[in-house]
Amino acid sequence: MDWNILYKTLKTANWLILLTLSLLSFFLMSSSWTMGVILGGLITIANFGLLQHTVRGVFSSRQIDKTAKVTIVAKYYFRLLALGVILFVLITRGWVDPVGLALGLSTVVFSIVGIGIRMALKTSAREAI
Repeated sequence: MDWNILYKTLKTANWLILLTLSLLSFFLMSSSWTMGVILGGLITIANFGLLQHTVRGVFSSRQIDKTAKVTIVAKYYFRLLALGVILFVLITRGWVDPVGLALGLSTVVFSIVGIGIRMALKTSAREAI
């Protein structure tokens, strides 16, 4: 499958899953839980988009040199540090429920697993025909 199509499908699935989780938590859970789900989902979707942008930028050039590898690793660790600081502040200030935040942070994982299962089912259905 072409990466552009797959990435577009992943982005759509990310937002639909975040919307579904947010609505369910809004009606069934506390406000701090809902805020955790929403902020966790937004953080992980933004991080996934930035990672995709960084990787595509490095690998789009024909020749990957040592500086490009160092740059991608440095950006990754900088984002990881920033993510850790943001999560620390959100949890220690009591703005979000940690379990709701963990659920929101799992949004991209749910999307990837769901698309993987769908692609596996499509492949097995084609083989059965």
